[in-house]
Amino acid sequence: MNVLSFGASSSSTSINKKLANYIAELITDSEKRHVDLNDYPLPLYCIDYEAKNGIPDNAKSFYENMEWADVIVISFAEHNGTYTAVFKNIFDWVSRVKLKMFENKKLILLSTAPGARGGQTVLHAAIDRFPHHGAEIAGSLAFPFFTKNFSDEFGIIDEEIKSKVDSIIQSISTQNLHSNSG
Repeated sequence: MNVLSFGASSSSTSINKKLANYIAELITDSEKRHVDLNDYPLPLYCIDYEAKNGIPDNAKSFYENMEWADVIVISFAEHNGTYTAVFKNIFDWVSRVKLKMFENKKLILLSTAPGARGGQTVLHAAIDRFPHHGAEIAGSLAFPFFTKNFSDEFGIIDEEIKSKVDSIIQSISTQNLHSNSG
């Protein structure tokens, strides 16, 4: 099973990148690919730009990573209650490569923040939107108080959150066993 992970943030110190990559590493018997949105700079999406110049190579390259994956782990930073500009822009460009960009993909959707809601608003936006692009949501979790509940040394500290993550990972692993045996 191929697992792609990324944080939907451009911050060099993104807690969402850290969370997405950590969760991806928990999926056993898989090949992982962690990508950084900063490695795929793109002009702001504009239909006039696309008509004149076509779809930029970085959008196609990002889509190739998605196409490679069986499972995609995304953790969303929340800017003013919605997607970050960098994620929204890459999402818009990749949808021009293939509208159903998540077709035949299982997604683990996460969000985290330093506060109590853990980015719930943006997470719910993704949960509502992504099935329209072919996604099968395998699990989701808003991770509150990141700096209190996560440690670089120990990983997830809060037992309730750890249990929820374990359940999502178990679900992915079980689905993978069934798809490989059938």
